[in-house]
Amino acid sequence: MKKEILELRRRVTESVKRNAVAGLLFSGGLDTSVLAVINPNVAAVTVSLRGAADDLYYSGLLSRALNLKQIHREVNIDEALEAVPEVIKILRSFDPAIPNDLVVYFGLKKAGELGISGILTGDGSDELFGGYSFMRKLKDLEGYIRRIAKSMVFSSNEIGGFLGIEVIQPFIDKDVVDFALNLPRELKIREDNGKIWGKWILRRAFEDILPKEVAWQSKRPLEFGSGMNRLRAIISSKISDREFEEKKRLYPVKFMNKEHLYYYEIYRQIFGDIPKAPDKQDCCPGCNAALQPAAFHCRICGWAGPIK
Repeated sequence: MKKEILELRRRVTESVKRNAVAGLLFSGGLDTSVLAVINPNVAAVTVSLRGAADDLYYSGLLSRALNLKQIHREVNIDEALEAVPEVIKILRSFDPAIPNDLVVYFGLKKAGELGISGILTGDGSDELFGGYSFMRKLKDLEGYIRRIAKSMVFSSNEIGGFLGIEVIQPFIDKDVVDFALNLPRELKIREDNGKIWGKWILRRAFEDILPKEVAWQSKRPLEFGSGMNRLRAIISSKISDREFEEKKRLYPVKFMNKEHLYYYEIYRQIFGDIPKAPDKQDCCPGCNAALQPAAFHCRICGWAGPIK
């Protein structure tokens, strides 16, 4: 076990150093904290909706410990809502993950304004090391991770491309991915001090150089840590129950909720009808768009799950 812990630390450290850039999209979560402690010379950009606190607490804790250059981009509600159509246009998607994508959008945009041309993100760590809570229930976790590792796509790449910023993801460096795919489940999801932890081995690999409170913090989705999740209720309040029921019958999409409908109508204004899947190609059960074989996720509507 100690051998695997040390090897992971070596591979992640070498990946960060091999891909050195000037910026970091910094939430203060475990993944971006690992990147920061390896390269504390980066400009660390943290985004929050006005009034949010979680990401600012953890990112501030590590920034003080490492003397990081932290840049805080505070976003007000009107700014966030006004940016929704732009993000939908960039991603060509009405996936309900838009609040997460807004954090990335404002962070990368701020980096560009500062003249930063390359930025690190923590993308891929949750997928490879069992960071999501639903992974704890998967009987074949290793098989699931092997499948998603073949086609990991992140919105940060698309947003970065649009804004002219190179996005570097050290956790999906081939050396790190190859190592992660050969790790057993018990080193990814494990009980420690009476609590079940995802990314257990990553925590252990860097716990001696991170503040304990940072290394052993609970998983905090980007939209919650940044406060962008507060937009969901605001957006949903714009659509009445009656309108929602009428439009569920009107449009050829299986809406998850009012917020999903809100994003779809913006998508429809920009792109028109959803492109239909060609004959004999798997299609999304939620919006009938084309899906890659054995896909878990529709990039257009956000549907998630096995096709059959």
